[in-house]
Amino acid sequence: MDLTSVLLQLIAGAVGGNVAGLANKAKSLGPLINTILGALGGVGGGQLASNALSGGSGTELGLSAVVGALLPLIVGMVKKKA
Repeated sequence: MDLTSVLLQLIAGAVGGNVAGLANKAKSLGPLINTILGALGGVGGGQLASNALSGGSGTELGLSAVVGALLPLIVGMVKKKA
């Protein structure tokens, strides 16, 4: 795990989180929260791909984007509207 991989995972997750927010505007948490949750999900997904799945950099980025997209969607569905 080097700094370049983590930065790419953060970026891929953030992009995935924002795409998910745009795709599901009803449950979107806003661009800032979608970016933060996407980045966190991206790092988690990338680490899962690199450690558990022994994936290459393409697998890491792909899974980072997917998990980065899923995390804001899940939080948006669970969050109660005030």
